Amino acid sequence: MSEKTFEGFQLSTEIKRAISVLKYETPTEVQREVIPVAMENKDLVVKSQTGSGKTAAFGIPVCEMVEWEGRKPQALILTPTRELAVQVREDITNIGRFKRIKAMAVYGKEPFAKQKEELRQKTHVVVGTPGRVMDHIERETLSLDEIKYLIIDEADEMLNMGFIDDVEAILNELPEQRVTMVFSATMPKDVENLCHQYMKEPINIEIAAKGITASMIEHRLLHVEEDEKIAQLKDVTVVENPDSCIIFCNTKEHVETVFAQLEEADYSCEKLHGGLEQEDRFAVMDGFKMGNFRYLVATDVAARGIDVDNVTLIINYDVPMEKEGYVHRTGRTGRAGQKGKAITLATSYEEKFLRAIQRYIGFEIETMEAPTAQQVYQGKVAFLEKISGRRVVRNNKTARINKDIMKLHFTGGKKKKLRAVDFVGTIANIPGVTADDIGIITIQDNLTYVDILNGKGSIVLQAMEETKVKGKKLKVSKAIK
Repeated sequence: MSEKTFEGFQLSTEIKRAISVLKYETPTEVQREVIPVAMENKDLVVKSQTGSGKTAAFGIPVCEMVEWEGRKPQALILTPTRELAVQVREDITNIGRFKRIKAMAVYGKEPFAKQKEELRQKTHVVVGTPGRVMDHIERETLSLDEIKYLIIDEADEMLNMGFIDDVEAILNELPEQRVTMVFSATMPKDVENLCHQYMKEPINIEIAAKGITASMIEHRLLHVEEDEKIAQLKDVTVVENPDSCIIFCNTKEHVETVFAQLEEADYSCEKLHGGLEQEDRFAVMDGFKMGNFRYLVATDVAARGIDVDNVTLIINYDVPMEKEGYVHRTGRTGRAGQKGKAITLATSYEEKFLRAIQRYIGFEIETMEAPTAQQVYQGKVAFLEKISGRRVVRNNKTARINKDIMKLHFTGGKKKKLRAVDFVGTIANIPGVTADDIGIITIQDNLTYVDILNGKGSIVLQAMEETKVKGKKLKVSKAIK
C-alpha cells in the first residue's frame, strides 16, 4: 500500500475528523499495511515493534467497522497489563469520539460490580486483561454473541506473563465467525501455534524493526561498577538533560532505591512498579503524560501502556534479563517519528544478558565514555534550570480531542424509563444544537452522562436547566469526571 495520508483509506467523516484533531497526519508503515487489509475483514498476524503506531492500526478499522446502533460489544481487545488496557481504551475512545463509540476497560484490582454495571450499558468495544475478561465470561456479565473482532495486542507479553492459557480459553468461547488480529513485537513459537490453530488463513505482515536500529533511536552502552551506578546515572542525566526520561530497573527494590536517591537530589520524579496500588499506578501514568514530572523510574511490567510521544531518553539502570525486554523498553522513545536515545548501564555481571541482546537486535551497541567532571560541571546550570520548570507536553492527544467537549450529568436514568433517544431528541431541539453535537451517552439506574461536542456544552447546560426530558424535570450539571 502506498497511501501517504489517511485520505486514501475510505474512512467515514467522523473517523477522519477525529484523526485530524488527533494530528495523525501521515500513516506509519504498520498503519499503511494493516488498515486496508483489516477493513476487508481478513485475519491478520502482525509483527511490529512497540511505538510503531499499531494501536491506531487496529483502532481505526475497528472504530470504522463497528455499528453504532448495536448495544452489545462487537470488538474485544486483549492486552497483557492493566495499564495497556486503559491506554488502548483511551485511544479507541479518541478515534471513535465523533462516531460516539463507547469503549470500556476491564481488569483486575478494580471492583467487579462496577465493571458489571458498565457492561450493562451500550458498549461497542471491550478492552481487557485475559484474567478479568475470563471472569466476566464465566459470570456471564460480558456478552460475546455479537463479537465480530478479536484483537490480541502484545501477544508475546501475554506468553511471558503466563496468560496464554486464558487467551486460549477466551478464543474457545468466542463466535467462530469473527475476524482475529494478533499483534506482537516478537513471534515466539507458542504465539505462532496459537495463530495457526485459531485463525483462518491469516495474512502475515512484518514491519522491519527500523527504530531499533539507529534510524530514530541512538543506542549507547556505558560500562559501570555496581557501587558507582547511582553516581553515573546522575551524571548522565545532567549531561543529557532530557525533556523527559524513563529509567528502567529489573526489580521494584531497585526502583525504590533509585527513586529515593533521585528524590533526595530534588529530581522531578515518580516511581512505578507492580507493588503499588492500582490507583497510584494510574495517577503516576497520568501525571507523566500530563508533564507533571520529568523522570519516571519503573519496572518493565508497570511501563507497558506508556504512550508519551516525547520521551527523549531511556536509561536501562539494569540490563533487561529478557532480550525482548530491550526492544520493548527502548521502543518507549523515538516514537511517532521523533528522535530518541537509549543508554544502558552495564556491570561486568550483566555481560551475558548484553551479548544475548546484541545478537537479538543484530548490532553491537556503541560504547560511550562516562561523563567527565568537566562535562557535568558545564551541564549543571542548564540541568537545574530545566529540572525546576514544568515539562511541556507537546502532544497530549486526549486533551486535544476533549478540548471542545463538556460532559453533562443528569439526575435520572433507567429507573425513570429514560433512554438515549430521549436525550438526543430533547437536546437536538435546542436552537443552535444538532444531533452531531451529541457524543457518548451513558445511562445508569439513577443518573445519565451526556458528552456535548463542538464547544456547545455551555449552550446545552443553560437550556437544559429549563427543559424537561420525556416530561421529567432533571437536575443538570457539568460532570466532575
